[in-house]
Amino acid sequence: MSKDHQVRAKKHLGQHFLTDESIAEKIANSLSYKGYDHVLEIGPGMGVLTKYLLKKDIITHVIEIDTESVEYLKNNYLNLVDRIIEKDFLKYNLKDVFNDQPFAIIGNFPYNISSQILFKTLEMRDQIPEFSGMFQKEVALRICSKEGSKVYGILSVLTQAFYDAEYLFTVPPLVFNPPPKVDSGVLLLTRKTNYKLPCDEKLFFRVVKTGFQQRRKTLRNSLKSFDLSENLKSNLIFDQRPEQLSVQQFIALTQLIENDR
Repeated sequence: MSKDHQVRAKKHLGQHFLTDESIAEKIANSLSYKGYDHVLEIGPGMGVLTKYLLKKDIITHVIEIDTESVEYLKNNYLNLVDRIIEKDFLKYNLKDVFNDQPFAIIGNFPYNISSQILFKTLEMRDQIPEFSGMFQKEVALRICSKEGSKVYGILSVLTQAFYDAEYLFTVPPLVFNPPPKVDSGVLLLTRKTNYKLPCDEKLFFRVVKTGFQQRRKTLRNSLKSFDLSENLKSNLIFDQRPEQLSVQQFIALTQLIENDR
């Protein structure tokens, strides 16, 4: 695959080829590979990360929609041919491959769909005990941020409700082809031992998303659409803005709203 094709393909897909072998190996080494037998790499491109995954004691699968990348992988990674999924990750039903088996996710994710990749992972959290990936740095930091931070938001709360989030390291633009205009960041998500919420999970998602839609307002104002009782609205938690609440406080808030119905 030519460098010109790399640039064309990944510009179209919103992704950049990682060219630094040591960083690829570092990303591959970030997973524990414990508690599951399969790993899925999203957007493998020319396989710079894939080659290190294939050295692990794990069954590696890749999902890629760029036809020339798929052809390159088939020609250069013969032991992977039967596990190349030529589909769009966001639209594909992964149960067709994994059934109900657990698997990890890893990859150098296209910036323009990285948040959607994370949301799909959260939907499949019962099957995904580990997740390691490269995002735009500011997005990775947002996912891992804590309450009180200016970047703390929907991604932070929803992710950390189910996973321990750790920012691992920063990756500079020059190790990509084509180089992005921003730094990248690699993070690791490890599913919590007890990741079942003690509240209505759909309501929890709604409370978090609605609260942060007007993040500068107090929760009493931003959650008006929930038609809360006057008694509940007098609770001091509603005097706070959403970025002031920890994940546990959002869970407690959801329980209060649930019991108010």
